[in-house]
Amino acid sequence: MSVTQVKIALSGGPAELAATERSVLASALDRTLKIRHGAGYEHFVHGGEFEAGDIAVFRWSHRTKIAE
Repeated sequence: MSVTQVKIALSGGPAELAATERSVLASALDRTLKIRHGAGYEHFVHGGEFEAGDIAVFRWSHRTKIAE
């Protein structure tokens, strides 16, 4: 079985999230991406939107804190 990787762009979320973290590879479009940021995680979801034809746009949905 092969895993398909797609290029994604992140939209929204905290302004201080580094630009290098705003484009990552994701193996599935139907799951929430969780990116560690500070003392928590920023959650991004794909709503079916693409830019430049093949870059899936994931929009910020919410933040969770890391459990201690």
